[in-house]
Amino acid sequence: MANEVQNLLKGEFSRLPLAEKIIIKSLGRPIPNINLTQADKSTKAGCFKRHFKKDIYNKNKWICGCGTLNALFCFPCLLFYSDAAEKTWTRTGFKDLKHINQKISKHENSARHMICSTELALLRTASIAAQLDSAYRQNIIKHNEQVDKNRYLLKRIINCIKFCGKLELALRGHDESEDSENRGIFRELINFTSELDTILKEHLKNATLFKGTSKTVQNEILDSMLEVCQQEIRQQINAAEFLAIQCDETTDISHHCQMVMIFRYLHEGEIQERFWRFLSVTDKTAEGLAKCIEEELGPLLKDSPHKLIAQTYDGANVMSGSSGGVQTKIKQKYQNAHFIHCYAHQLNLIMQRAASQNPKVKVFFSNLSAIPSFFSNSTHRCDLLEKIVKTKMPKVAPTRWNYNIRTVSAVFENRESPIDCFRELENKCDKTITSKEAYGLRRALEDSDFIFFLIFFHKTLPHVAILFNQFQSRNKDSVQLLKDIDVFEKAIVLIRDTTEDIQQTVENEHGDNGNKRRKVGPEERNCIIAKEVCDIIIVQTKERLSYRGHLETASLLDTQNFTNYSRYFPAKILNSVVTYYPMVNKEKLKTELEVMYMREDFKNITGGLNLLSLLTNNNLEETFSEVTKLLQIIITTPMSTSEAERCFSTLKRIKSFLRNSMGNERLNALAMMSVNKNLVHNISNFDEKVMEHFISQKDRRLDFTYKH
Repeated sequence: MANEVQNLLKGEFSRLPLAEKIIIKSLGRPIPNINLTQADKSTKAGCFKRHFKKDIYNKNKWICGCGTLNALFCFPCLLFYSDAAEKTWTRTGFKDLKHINQKISKHENSARHMICSTELALLRTASIAAQLDSAYRQNIIKHNEQVDKNRYLLKRIINCIKFCGKLELALRGHDESEDSENRGIFRELINFTSELDTILKEHLKNATLFKGTSKTVQNEILDSMLEVCQQEIRQQINAAEFLAIQCDETTDISHHCQMVMIFRYLHEGEIQERFWRFLSVTDKTAEGLAKCIEEELGPLLKDSPHKLIAQTYDGANVMSGSSGGVQTKIKQKYQNAHFIHCYAHQLNLIMQRAASQNPKVKVFFSNLSAIPSFFSNSTHRCDLLEKIVKTKMPKVAPTRWNYNIRTVSAVFENRESPIDCFRELENKCDKTITSKEAYGLRRALEDSDFIFFLIFFHKTLPHVAILFNQFQSRNKDSVQLLKDIDVFEKAIVLIRDTTEDIQQTVENEHGDNGNKRRKVGPEERNCIIAKEVCDIIIVQTKERLSYRGHLETASLLDTQNFTNYSRYFPAKILNSVVTYYPMVNKEKLKTELEVMYMREDFKNITGGLNLLSLLTNNNLEETFSEVTKLLQIIITTPMSTSEAERCFSTLKRIKSFLRNSMGNERLNALAMMSVNKNLVHNISNFDEKVMEHFISQKDRRLDFTYKH
């Protein structure tokens, strides 16, 4: 039993949990019938023996006994008294039956016995002051009721700030004085809420200590929101097996260099790309940028540097340089952090290379971009375009090739209407320059070369746009992107084979448009140029999107290859993958893959995430532990920095021309509330956690802490 003397002597009662202390108290003192005798030779009658009588327990409610030691103890002092100098009643036990009455009287009148008895009596009960003073209890009840009200008001303020952050609205106005007609969105939202909430209205009217509407309170609540979100992200990263980072930089409205950091990891079977913060960068060298990244990663990965498996940037030399770039410096500290050049960025470079190799193609895109630019320079031209064509002409984006399909499609589908529009401007416009530009663009639209490349790129660019959007998808992994790249290459090959048909169609329908043209050699024919463009796209795709470590890993788990792999195991690819990811057990992985290749269950699964879900849902993670590890690596590895681009859009909306003096702490808090809306929504008791952090930062003039 827990209350036996021998058990109590082994440990210190004071160090036990409260629950165990209460159990020992409820069990009470042990009162065994001990075998204690004492010989007495001092009497005239001769020697006789004194024997222990159990009724001593009834006379003294604090005495307990130990049958093993055959000794008596003081139960309260045994529990609470720790002075080694007094051992008789607490450690060695009392055995002197001859002087027992004197010793009992002396001990129970001692101060230490009274203190220990009081401690035992009051264990798990209220203090004496609380028992005696009913006014004290009423004061606690009244205090807690006021705390309830204060917390309710604070929660209303937190909700208003969260609303502004979620919708990227400026909290403060230019003039927040009482007589101002526009006191800012936050103050106006608070006033609007008070019209619907009488408690808040009364507080705003009568409060003198803490209204909660000052800019200091707003900033402190935003700080608390940021900390709660980042703490949740830290916990998710600690639970994840692997981590990848995305970084990119831009210049904000106040001409400060801002580098955004995004974390990508797998959490509860779903890919998460979480905004972490904007870093204000003063040193734009590779050393300076790498130092900023390492300062953020250090506290997160101090115990597990192997967890970082990928770093994704754009192609700028300062980031991607193989000798002195940021990616090299990060990899020196995090050995598994392999560099991934943003695939969406590489696709843009592929198309820029393909469109810049031939003068005719350059002229085509020059004329194409001139059409929307011509109309956008005048409201009169826009009105005429709207009247005749009944559509707008999207602008060409030389660095965003997925956008160019909109311009090509608009011109292709409405080619005759813009010609009529240009012809009317030629004849009716009084401005000579406008007439000349309209004449030149009309001739370009009627030119057979322009028509050929318009048809050709109308067929080509949709495939570019599809692949670009697939690269930007958060839920895409390397296994799926391998298939997407393969489909893209096959589509370009098919278009290459149709260039002769396009040439023949243009010549039959449009000829030379009545223009005398010089004879061209075979190598200058448009169909040959178009084939060269296709060849450049295919070759550049293979070079820039070639099979590196993560794509070789993806090819191992591409279910389309399982049938071939079951006959001819890809040992060379396996060796390369193990070199790239040394944390994988090669022999066990080989066995798992051989089993997987033979089974039909896995051959119809598409994508790494779906394959991982199959293993997880069927409790096969331990059976296929190395395959599971590879799938987690593949899924965690990002293919593009598109999430960083989305964060830059948020940056421009939050730190606008009217809020160009905003500091980075406010910027990060507002960006966190906007970018990670779903995270805020999924954090349980988010408002309460923000409230607790806000209260704990310093002593508040208003009571927010309960008394018990």
